Amino acid sequence: MYLEQINQVNDIKKLDKSEWEPLAQEIREFLIEKISVTGGHLASNLGVVELTMAMHLAFDFPQDKVVWDVGHQSYTHKLLTGRRAGFDGLRKYGGMSGFPKRKESDCDCFDTGHSSTSISAGIGLVEARDLLGGSYSVLSVIGDGALTGGMAFEALNNASRLKSNFIIVLNDNQMSIAENVGGISQYLNGLRSAEGYNNFKEGVQNTLEKIPVYGEGLVRQIKRTKSGLKQLVIPGMFFENMGITYLGPVDGHNIEQLIRTFRDAKKIRHAVLVHVCTRKGKGYAPAERHPSRFHGAEPFEIETGLPKHKRTKANYTDIFSTVMRKLGDRDEKVVAITAAMPDGTGLKRFKNMFPDRFFDVGIAEQHAVTFAAGLAAGGLKPVVAVYSSFLQRAYDQILHDVCIQNLHVVFAIDRAGLVGSDGETHQGIFDLSYLSSIPNMTVMAPKNKWELSDMLKFAVAFDGPIALRYPRGEAYDGLREFRASVEYGRSEVIYEEADIALLAVGSMVKMAEKVRDILKDTGYNCTLINARFVKPIDEALLEELAKTHKLAVTMEENVRTGGFGDHVLEYVTDRELPMRVLNVSLPDEYIEHGNVDLLYKEVGLDPEQIAKRVITDYISHM
Repeated sequence: MYLEQINQVNDIKKLDKSEWEPLAQEIREFLIEKISVTGGHLASNLGVVELTMAMHLAFDFPQDKVVWDVGHQSYTHKLLTGRRAGFDGLRKYGGMSGFPKRKESDCDCFDTGHSSTSISAGIGLVEARDLLGGSYSVLSVIGDGALTGGMAFEALNNASRLKSNFIIVLNDNQMSIAENVGGISQYLNGLRSAEGYNNFKEGVQNTLEKIPVYGEGLVRQIKRTKSGLKQLVIPGMFFENMGITYLGPVDGHNIEQLIRTFRDAKKIRHAVLVHVCTRKGKGYAPAERHPSRFHGAEPFEIETGLPKHKRTKANYTDIFSTVMRKLGDRDEKVVAITAAMPDGTGLKRFKNMFPDRFFDVGIAEQHAVTFAAGLAAGGLKPVVAVYSSFLQRAYDQILHDVCIQNLHVVFAIDRAGLVGSDGETHQGIFDLSYLSSIPNMTVMAPKNKWELSDMLKFAVAFDGPIALRYPRGEAYDGLREFRASVEYGRSEVIYEEADIALLAVGSMVKMAEKVRDILKDTGYNCTLINARFVKPIDEALLEELAKTHKLAVTMEENVRTGGFGDHVLEYVTDRELPMRVLNVSLPDEYIEHGNVDLLYKEVGLDPEQIAKRVITDYISHM
């Protein structure tokens, strides 16, 4: 009823104050209904409904600007800016993104998808505003978990120097994806529980305001004084001591209180942080009980919160989880590191079994990698479990702190390749390129679930930097009969014939099987090779293949530039081997969100299109 009246930005301002609470309820019901069908980020969005409404009531979009850190909590913002119809296609190919996108709306001023970037982007918008003579407000909404990222602290340090208004909204729900860890979490817990301060502040203010004539003036003077009540009563005052005015804590589900606070924040002529306390998953009992499970939810039954499609087979993360637990049993030097994702990376079982050897560093991939380097230098065997698209945030640390010293750090890289619905910021399609460019690094990819187990054991027993990348989703259980021992730098020949050789990396071995079947049915001889190692490539095998094959087809779920195919082509060309190389890879571009199988077809990486390319290339050079 009320949500139907929100058809474009600022329509919320036409509603009466009495209609705000029913609108919030309708928004929650709408989100639960839609996300139960499409999947998406539910718990984080349910937690910021009133906060988002208050922002839209207190500010004027798109003139004012808001940057959402990560952006997985922007669904209510999308609703209030006229994108209700887009939720039927949420995260589907060609449909609405699950994150803010500038191309989607003028009210999305900055694309986001990774953590701890919003304050930096907001400062940039503030400086641009001031240099160009603008007068709009700039807000950066950052979750408490994102404050564990070092980039956020770099930005806070810079924000303290601003001489004009900039509003940082700290959405404090005591969660990032998993439960928060570390000193920042403890500090915010202290602020939340500082009832003595809040009660004292309100009591003093109420008492002073009752003084005839002078009371209100005294309150205003105290508020203007830098060494005010907060400095006296709360030790440390981390933000205030940095030069950033602190307002809060504010009830993140009280719209009127939020609006008053935002109006106060707009008056401050420098950076101000508004500390807002919300409940992740608010309004939906299963999400309140299990906020991590509903962070990124698959389609689910509304009544129970249970997934609509039950998994019958283990996924690659499950296999990693099982093997890590076994390795922890066998070797007390094995330790595990995650950046705020013990569940998502499969380390929860290891954590439960070996709590002293498990380290959650918060959303801080750079720190995670250098920390792992220190553990390795101290004689341990650290395994850093991380999503592919998040590991690229720590490229410098991999290069300088791990690989220059040739330290034995294992990188277990989950979600490698296309991941689907989360889109450009989460597709793990660059890791083969950036990792294989680093000296001393070894890069592997398993063809199926058994090889993931074998490779992880090989990696832990290795001596030096080594990366193992595997895809999202159900673990392939085919080709079980092919399980040759993992040997450094050696590929595995699965089917051997002549003329055409398919050299597939990791997840592409399954695809290569289908391509080979098509080629065989069309009358072409075809060898199938599981490459196993992207770095180093199997040079001896290439030399042998060139004696009996006219065409080598490399297949990888990675961009072309700097990938496996590039390395094979370079070797064949440099050695002048009598064999052509056809690179089959993802295009050198960002790939949007959508079903993975559909994306394969869109980029020409399905079996039929690959087979057609192979045949065309082979015939054209006969």
